[in-house]
Amino acid sequence: MRNKYYFLSDAHLGSKMHADTRDTERKLCRWLDIARQDAKAIYILGDLFDYWYEYKYVVPKGFTRILGKLADVTDSGVEVHFFTGNHDMWLTDYLSEECGMKLHFEPFVTDLYGKTFFMAHGDGLGDTSGSFGFLQRVFHSKFLRVLFSAVHPRWTIPLAHAWSNHSRENGGMIDFLGEEKEYLIQFARQQLQKTPDVDFFVFGHRHLMLDYPLPPHARIILLGDWIRFFSYAVFDGNSMQLLTFR
Repeated sequence: MRNKYYFLSDAHLGSKMHADTRDTERKLCRWLDIARQDAKAIYILGDLFDYWYEYKYVVPKGFTRILGKLADVTDSGVEVHFFTGNHDMWLTDYLSEECGMKLHFEPFVTDLYGKTFFMAHGDGLGDTSGSFGFLQRVFHSKFLRVLFSAVHPRWTIPLAHAWSNHSRENGGMIDFLGEEKEYLIQFARQQLQKTPDVDFFVFGHRHLMLDYPLPPHARIILLGDWIRFFSYAVFDGNSMQLLTFR
């Protein structure tokens, strides 16, 4: 019986942070095979890939297993929703046309079993730093994307991976900073003032496993990642659980 909703984020397939990225890809395929058995829908909340860029006629090399598995899951009738993250925001229609996924480029609010879910990858929400704002404008610039597309992939793909590895090595994956410093918690609190009916805020991006209450009734779920935790969440209409896959 397909009666559950699954949530996952930040696999960063292709990243050097994985001891063996193909092994992580195989593990993720095994998880999809298990989830599909009772899933009404699966929500992938960004950064499935450490880098993804769609040229008009070219997509990045690799990821054969996960792309085939996602196509197989959607062909079987299970909805798979894909949210762009800050590492795989440059999508057009490949993942929707070839893999059958429903793409989300903005935060998404939906009703699941009478509960209101606010979902997004999480980058840019509540982060007011000037440096991050500048990078957001650069990465979302249509003009700069046209210029980037004009460069041969043999140069752009290694450059993107080098940038990703450098930023992660210097910034690391920071542990919980506390309620007042976690900008996604602060964003959720502010959003509740505008839309008080939200029951669950579900985000990725921070690479933290966190289930945190937001009085009087809401909760924020940070989904962890598939680098340290191999974590995911599942909602069956009664309970929302944050779990790890073994």
